[in-house]
Amino acid sequence: MTTRETFDGVLILGAGLAGLTAALAAAPRKVLLLSPTPLGEGCSSAWAQGGMAAALAEDDSPVLHAQDTIAAGAGLCDPQAVAVLTREGPDAVRALADLGAPFDRTPDGGFSQGLEAAHGRARIAKVGGDGAGRAIHNAVIAAVLAAPHIEVRTGLRARSLLQDAAGRVRGALVEAGAGALTEIVAAATLLATGGLGGLYAVTTTPREVRGEGLGLAALAGAVIADPEFVQFHPTALDVGADPAPLATEALRGEGAILRNADGRAFMKSYHPDAELAPRDVVARAIQSELAAGHGAFLDATAAIGQAFPHEFPAVFAAAQAAGLDPRVQPMPVAPACHYHMGGVATDLNGATSLPGLLAAGECASTGVHGANRLASNSLLEAAVFGARAGAQLRTAI
Repeated sequence: MTTRETFDGVLILGAGLAGLTAALAAAPRKVLLLSPTPLGEGCSSAWAQGGMAAALAEDDSPVLHAQDTIAAGAGLCDPQAVAVLTREGPDAVRALADLGAPFDRTPDGGFSQGLEAAHGRARIAKVGGDGAGRAIHNAVIAAVLAAPHIEVRTGLRARSLLQDAAGRVRGALVEAGAGALTEIVAAATLLATGGLGGLYAVTTTPREVRGEGLGLAALAGAVIADPEFVQFHPTALDVGADPAPLATEALRGEGAILRNADGRAFMKSYHPDAELAPRDVVARAIQSELAAGHGAFLDATAAIGQAFPHEFPAVFAAAQAAGLDPRVQPMPVAPACHYHMGGVATDLNGATSLPGLLAAGECASTGVHGANRLASNSLLEAAVFGARAGAQLRTAI
């Protein structure tokens, strides 16, 4: 038996950074936020290691950040979307800091920023070296739980979108863990359901992330853009685990070297920027070395060494759990599915091709990433475009 509920507000499916940010930005509009898992679990936002890329330093600018984003995206980015991302990015980072996200700071109180692959400047705002995603996500969860206009329900998974005779999306059919079905009718619906890494044999994302929002939108007739663009992170720890532990890009930004089994540093043979080449280039290089039987290892013994436990605690813990000590030995690495650049096509405010349906975060395709996402632009996109989508929900009829 299916029951029906009419909610006097808007509906958000997904509780990663994009969905949570949108819920906060929709105030004072009533928001019903649904998640199939407990808050903080089952979403890629909390697993992000590197941080948030933003032009916060005096020697940086949104224009320079945009140039790096478009270059990494193989020239296939939407320049307008990139301009929005890089222009609004610094304020998005500051807003998260104001919510309590504990970004690393310089002695004078500024943001401590690191370098990552394909960035021309050190512009990655970090938390505890490699703990950005979890710390940022926890701060936003706390703000959402304290917000009087937001109702959160967990343990509910969307099974289909509700549409009226004209095709307008009117809410969603959701299923509880026990199998009970409920039609939830709302003025507007935002998909913030994340990517699709869980569909792949080896991924760096939670297994729960399986492209369900993308499927819901496609079945309802929404336009899907760039579904073929799937990013493989070059340096997942090759220890036989799925999900595979991630060795953050920041390690190479700090000087870690990719070597084969003979100890030879091989990246210069593939790209002049070596370890700091775009992710797709590094991933293909590592795959080529593995296919040739040469092996691939990330050597941070000189660049990080004894500082590993406090500089990169998450990577260090994952390596230790696999019987590795990255302070004194290179770590075996291999590419693993990491991020989906494609998704439900949206405009700059999250609107899809279907009236009443918006999308934000990894399940959306804003055009900002092109064929290959620039390192640490994912949390930034979730914050910037999540806030924009939330502003649209505020006035949705």
